Amino acid sequence: MQQEVQHQMMGYDRASIVFSPDGRLLQVEYAKKAVEQGTTALGIVCKDGAVLVADKRIVDKFIVPKSVEKIFQVDKHIGATATGYLMDGRVLIEKSQVIAQQHRVTYDSPIDTMSLVKEISNVKQAYTQYGGARPFGVSLLFAGIDDDGPKLFGTEPTGIFFQYKATAIGEAETEAEELMKKGYKEDMSVEEGLRLGIGVLKKILGRNFDVGRIDGAFIKTSTKKFERLTEKNIVEIVKKVK
Repeated sequence: MQQEVQHQMMGYDRASIVFSPDGRLLQVEYAKKAVEQGTTALGIVCKDGAVLVADKRIVDKFIVPKSVEKIFQVDKHIGATATGYLMDGRVLIEKSQVIAQQHRVTYDSPIDTMSLVKEISNVKQAYTQYGGARPFGVSLLFAGIDDDGPKLFGTEPTGIFFQYKATAIGEAETEAEELMKKGYKEDMSVEEGLRLGIGVLKKILGRNFDVGRIDGAFIKTSTKKFERLTEKNIVEIVKKVK
């Protein structure tokens, strides 16, 4: 009997457009599982900007750490990070870069972060209802500076998105969020946000922590300019982490 039920369920997970009898889209749920196995990334909104920090998880000692990118510049004032299937994330981030540039050319002004996130979320949602295509197995965090201040959004494989003050995605999402709840303050500066973010990853990774596997970036309200952390910057921040 159990084998018969499993066999019936298999028919519903072969296409993302077919609902199971209990109202689930199994392919979409599998995509969310892929995200849960991805490396940890987090974003923090500060009083003077926004911060993104991610674990690159170098799996081969012969890989050059600088060649592995987990945080991407989308526009001058927007950055993003992905976890899950990074090949899916790369495609979506490249699409977001095109959308941002098209907006600048068309309207002669930078795109606001939410509008960009909505466009990418719509693409994700569309792939939950196309026959012959699978959902994107990636979650994305977008951090940007709009006219009314810093913003942070998280998007899921389903196409849903939320705005956050601080959040984490990936394999240690729950643990990272618990640690951030203890250290996060709404009036913290970008420098403090970077210390918090890198400190969280340091605690999560434990003995496996290494400066070379950390990727980080920030955008300050004063400059509205995406800036990437260098290894030297990260070393200096780690020294200040409690």
